[in-house]
Amino acid sequence: MAADAVGGILLAGVTLYAVLGGADFGGGLWDLLAGTTRRGRAPRALIDESITPVWEANHVWLVFDLVIFWTAFPHAFAAVMTTLALPLWIALGGIVLRGAGFAFRKELSRLPWQRAAGATFAFSSLLTPFFMGTVIGAIAAGAVPANASRASLAAWTSPTALLAGFLFVAACGYLAAVYLTGEAARRGDRRMQAYFTRRAQTAGIVAGALSLATLAELHSSSPVLFDRLTGRALPLAILAGVCGLAVIALLTTSRLKGVRVIAALGVAAVVWGWGVARYPVLLPGTTVTLSNAGAPNNTLVALVVLFIIAVLLIGPAFALLFTLQDRRLLGAGESGTLAAAIPAGRTHPATATPGQSPPAPERPGTRAAALGMVVMAAIIGRHGHR
Repeated sequence: MAADAVGGILLAGVTLYAVLGGADFGGGLWDLLAGTTRRGRAPRALIDESITPVWEANHVWLVFDLVIFWTAFPHAFAAVMTTLALPLWIALGGIVLRGAGFAFRKELSRLPWQRAAGATFAFSSLLTPFFMGTVIGAIAAGAVPANASRASLAAWTSPTALLAGFLFVAACGYLAAVYLTGEAARRGDRRMQAYFTRRAQTAGIVAGALSLATLAELHSSSPVLFDRLTGRALPLAILAGVCGLAVIALLTTSRLKGVRVIAALGVAAVVWGWGVARYPVLLPGTTVTLSNAGAPNNTLVALVVLFIIAVLLIGPAFALLFTLQDRRLLGAGESGTLAAAIPAGRTHPATATPGQSPPAPERPGTRAAALGMVVMAAIIGRHGHR
C-alpha cells in the first residue's frame, strides 16, 4: 500500500516536471529555430519574458523526483543510474549549461558573447529532453537489467529509446508553443499569436506521429508493455489523442480559452498511461516491482508524510508564483528581451544609466526549497534504512 502510494507520488512529480519544465525546454527549442537576430527578435523576447520568472522554480520537481526515486526504490534507482549513466550525465550537463546560457546572455554586453550564451541555452534545451527521453525509452524497452554492473551504450541507442528522445523534444516544443500562443493572445500580440499557433499545430502533429511510431516499435521491442498500453492504459491513450486533436482544432479557430489546460492534460495522460501500463513493474523485463525494490515500510510512510508537507508548503508558493506571472507582476526590473533581441547600438540592461531600472535581485527561494527537499528526504532515508 505505501509503495503504491509513493509510486503514485513519483508519477505525479514526473507529470508536473513534464508539463512545467518541459515547456521551458520547448521555449529553448523555439529560441533555437527563431532565425537571425533581427527576424527572431520578437519571438525570443516573448520566450524570455515568459520563462524568466518560473524556469528555476520548475526544476524543483526534477529534484523532488530524483530524491523520491533513490529514497523509495534504491535498487531500481541504482540499476537505472548505472546502465544509463551517459545519457543522464549529458542531460544533467545540459541543464547546467542551459541555465548558465539563459542567465548570462542578458548580462553580457558584447553581441558575440550574447549570441554564444544564447546558442548554449538553445542547444542545451534541445539536447536535455532528448537524452531524458532516451532514458525513458530504454526503461520502456526493458534494456535496464535488475543487477546492472556497468553502463550500456546499446541500452539507450535502440530504436525505441531514440524515438522516445525525439518524442520528448516534440512534446516539449508542443507545450511551449501552446503556452506562448496563449501568452501572446493575452498581450494582444496578433502577430506572435499566429506565429506560435503555427508552431504549436506543427509540433502537435509531429508529437502525435512520433507517439504512434514509438507505440509501433514497442510492439516488437516490448510486447508486454505494448499489450498493456493498448489494454488497461487505452483510455488514457485515447484521452491523450483527443486532447491533441482538441488543441489543434481550438488553435485553428483561435478559441484559446482552456487550450493550455487541455494541452497539459494530454501530456499528463501520456505520462500516466505509461505508468499504468507498467504497474506494478518498475523495470520492464525484470522482476523488480514497487514492492520488492522499495525501501523499508517506515521510510515509505515517511515519504508520504513528506509529500503532504511539501504540498502544504510549496503548493501555495507555486500558486502565488504563477498567479503573479499570469498578471505580469514579476520581473519588472529585469530585461524583457533576450540578448539576441537587443538591436545593435542600444544600451544593454547591464550597462543601463542611473535613471533606468536595475536588474532584479536573484531569487534564491526555489533553490532553498529544492535543497530542503533533498535534506529532508536524506534524513528520512537514513533513518528508514537503519
